[in-house]
Amino acid sequence: MSNKNLLLSPGRGLSGDETGAVTPLLKALADPVRLRLLSEVAAHPGGEACVCDISGPFELSQPTISHHLKVLRQAGLVTSERRATWVYYRVNTEALQQLSDLLRDLAAVVGETRSCEADQ
Repeated sequence: MSNKNLLLSPGRGLSGDETGAVTPLLKALADPVRLRLLSEVAAHPGGEACVCDISGPFELSQPTISHHLKVLRQAGLVTSERRATWVYYRVNTEALQQLSDLLRDLAAVVGETRSCEADQ
């Protein structure tokens, strides 16, 4: 689903299909470890990092970190590429832009006068 399809129009919230498109992204980011992992990948030059480079700051086992990275990948927030024995992760900027657009649009409609409020 493109970003354009998620733009909110006055008097209309998101449809079931639209919410279904962003729910996996939001669910993946709702976990503090995954949010930190995504920020670690994004902070590396070029928005790409080897799993060996980002696991240091976490007090988690390698399999646990790999599981969280897999969830981020399945949600479409990162892509991965195996190079020899290491897996390199890259931030999917399109997915982040999709979330950014959604949150911007939600923030824009907050506080707008609705027709039922205007009658009072």
